Amino acid sequence: MPKLESLQFTNPYLKLSKESFALHHIEALKNPQLISANKSVFELLELDFEESKRSDFINLITGQKRLNNVTPFAMCYAGHQFGHFVPRLGDGRALMLGQIETSSKKHFDIQIKGGGPTLYSRNADGRAVLRSSIREYLCSEAMFSLGIQTTRSLCLIASESDVYRESIETGAMLLRVAPSHIRFGSFEYYYYSGKMDNLKELTDFTVEHYFKELKQTSNPYLALLSDAIESTAL
Repeated sequence: MPKLESLQFTNPYLKLSKESFALHHIEALKNPQLISANKSVFELLELDFEESKRSDFINLITGQKRLNNVTPFAMCYAGHQFGHFVPRLGDGRALMLGQIETSSKKHFDIQIKGGGPTLYSRNADGRAVLRSSIREYLCSEAMFSLGIQTTRSLCLIASESDVYRESIETGAMLLRVAPSHIRFGSFEYYYYSGKMDNLKELTDFTVEHYFKELKQTSNPYLALLSDAIESTAL
């Protein structure tokens, strides 16, 4: 199975309008320590699990040592938060490393949560705390085992960094894996801001990269909407 250096990241999302994302550097944690590596997700990515035992694994997987074509970026989207619609929400503490392709032609985005502030952090610190990261790690894997589609957890990293919430907590990073991180809010952002050309660009991109079979329908846009409604309702 391949090693980390053999992973070939691509960044198709960066071909979209620059308003769709913001490039950022991942901010390192103080004395990071690997808490858990998920062998099941390593196998999903066709990555040798022994790579998780390397002394430089954390630096490589968190972008402190550069892997092939890794270009960290935060994604822009709208959505509801605390019961209110936010016209520009975005990844406030998550950064995409890029996308990889397996030998079976499956594509997976690898995203790091807790990598520092982004354009969308809105004065927050862009960090994740160990408590909630453990919860997400366990819940995402439990949901997967129950057959509920969600992001998977590749690994969990703790540190000696202090993160300030209601009290001082332990800073952490969580690496998430999913076929795509495009959200309903990615479309809502352009729709509610009246930027229909950008909305069409995003929709065409989504169909081309993730729903090629819909291109054969009489109306790929309606087919994409119908597919989203049906899969979400299930």
